[in-house]
Amino acid sequence: MRVDDMKKSSGFFNYMSANSQSSLFRNGKVLTRRDISGSDAGSVGIHLEKYEKNVLNARDSLSIEGIKLDKQGFELFPSKLGKKDINFFNNQQVIKTYYSHCAELIKEVTGARSVLAFDHNIRSAIGKKSKRMISGGQQVQGPAHIVHGDYTLTSGPERLRQLSKPPGKNDTLRSVLGTLNSLLPIDTVNDALSNGRFAIINLWRNIVLDPVEINPLALCDASTVSPQDLVVFEIHYADRVGENYFAKHSLKHDWYFYDRMTRDEALLIKQWDSEGVLARTNGRSFDSEFSHKPCTFSFHSAFEDPNTREDAADRWSMEVRCIVIY
Repeated sequence: MRVDDMKKSSGFFNYMSANSQSSLFRNGKVLTRRDISGSDAGSVGIHLEKYEKNVLNARDSLSIEGIKLDKQGFELFPSKLGKKDINFFNNQQVIKTYYSHCAELIKEVTGARSVLAFDHNIRSAIGKKSKRMISGGQQVQGPAHIVHGDYTLTSGPERLRQLSKPPGKNDTLRSVLGTLNSLLPIDTVNDALSNGRFAIINLWRNIVLDPVEINPLALCDASTVSPQDLVVFEIHYADRVGENYFAKHSLKHDWYFYDRMTRDEALLIKQWDSEGVLARTNGRSFDSEFSHKPCTFSFHSAFEDPNTREDAADRWSMEVRCIVIY
C-alpha cells in the first residue's frame, strides 16, 4: 500500500500565526504563567491561526513500512492493563502502580538502561470545564488544541538536570519525594549530559472504556519539520521556567492519528532525544536532513475532526512522562 492509497481524514489544527517570529531559544515574546493547580493565566504573544490538514490513519500505515518511534517520533503498542485495577484519578495510586507499568514498556521498546516516570496529566474537555481535581494532584487539563512539542534545546537538558534536585512546587513527585530527595543521582545526570544519550518519552493512553472519538490526538512526522517552523513558548511556574516549541504552519507537515484508540493501547511519543540531529547540533541542522539518524521530537496536537458523532463520549486520556537513560 502506498501513502496515496491510505485512508485519509481531514481535521482542523491551531498553529502559531504566520507573522510569529521563529525561534530556537527563549526570547520572552511568547509565554504563560502556570499556577499550582496547573492552570494558565496571563498569556502573552499567543496568536493562533486555524488550518485544515489531511490526517492519515496510522493504523493503515503499519502495513506499508511501519511507523517507528526513532524515525517519525511516535509508535503505538498493545498494552493491556489486565487485572490492574488502577484509579487514574488518584495521584498516589498512579505513581505507585501505573508509573512502573509505563517505565517497563518504554524500557522494553527502547532497550534503554534505565527508565523512570516523573510526571503525568489527565485531559478531558468536560473535566476541564467542570474543574475536576485529581485526588492528591492537580486539576484535569483540557485537550491541547495547539501544535506543539513538550521540550526545546534549552528545556530538554534542563528538565534532566532538575530531576537530580528535589521536586519543585508544580512537580507531581513532590508528594512522594518531598523537598529533600531527588529522582536521579547527580552523577547519572552529568554522565547522560556529557557522554551519553537521554530521552523524554510520553506514554499516552485512553483511560476510559469508550474508544477515543472526540478531540483525537494527531502526531506530526518528525522528518517533515524544519527549524523555521519552531517558536519557543515559555511556561513560568512558581519556581522555574519551562519551555515548549509551538509550531508555525508548513505545507510539508505530514499528520497521522490512530482512530478509536482503546484503553489497551499505549502510544509512545518522543518529546526529546539528545541523539537527534537538532539536539546534537544545537539547532544548526535538523532531523529532516539526516533520515538515518534518530529524530529529536514529534509535534502533536488534539484536532477537530468534522466527522465526529454528535453523541460521541468525551475523551479522557493520560500522558505519563518518562526520563530514559541509554
